[in-house]
Amino acid sequence: MSRADATAESTTATDPADNGAARPTDDDVISLSDVTFGYTATPVVEDVSLDIAAGEYVAVVGPNGSGKSTLMKLMLGLLRPDVGETRLFGEPARRFDDGERVGYVSQHASAAKEMPITVREVVKMGRFPHVGFGLLSADDWRIVDEALATVGMSDFADRRITKLSGGQRQRAFIARALASEADLLVLDEPTVGVDAESVEAFYDLLEALNGDGITVLLIEHDLGAVVDHAERVVCLNREVYFDGPTDEFVESDALARAFGTAVGLGGDGGGDR
Repeated sequence: MSRADATAESTTATDPADNGAARPTDDDVISLSDVTFGYTATPVVEDVSLDIAAGEYVAVVGPNGSGKSTLMKLMLGLLRPDVGETRLFGEPARRFDDGERVGYVSQHASAAKEMPITVREVVKMGRFPHVGFGLLSADDWRIVDEALATVGMSDFADRRITKLSGGQRQRAFIARALASEADLLVLDEPTVGVDAESVEAFYDLLEALNGDGITVLLIEHDLGAVVDHAERVVCLNREVYFDGPTDEFVESDALARAFGTAVGLGGDGGGDR
């Protein structure tokens, strides 16, 4: 689904008491309203309001320590805001328990190097929200194999995860999310440590999945990749400096204001809190 289609389907309601302010609708996958959070007395994220509609491909960018990963945790209900409200699929994020609807891929694919299991076993975990830890049915295994095929990992299904490259491991974890039949795919700097050729193929895969209707939320330090692939950019440095279409982001001065200096579109140097 294109961003325009998603926007058209998620037209927000207004209320005179809200002075015309947009209010989230049932089509919003993620909704934040006036959210502030800090690990100490100093806010890491301050006064953030945004809605992500079903089918969007949204990238969150910002300098190191800008609050990108913290914002993601707030969106997923892993942190409770000090002020404001976060909703996930229309429910308060902290109470959301429909885990199969959210697939998460972290930047720490290297951690999988210590897992003595096969790729198919990793992807099988995606079915656990549906079947618990019981035996998978023939239909469950079909979904697992289809997920492997979608990400181009069928030939590696019986290979131990320890024997894969970083890019292959990330594909395996995306397949796990697909096997769970997730509606939202959240990726936290997923290409850290992945070679350049695999990175391009990885983003081609994300575009294809988004084209199939999966909502993609990408936390990314590689600004070039964001400009090339995301439809919408949220530029954050504690507060939101820009939220809109990628082409408008490129033409704006949001980068300079958020980073406090001129920044090229080749990347901002990595990690985040």
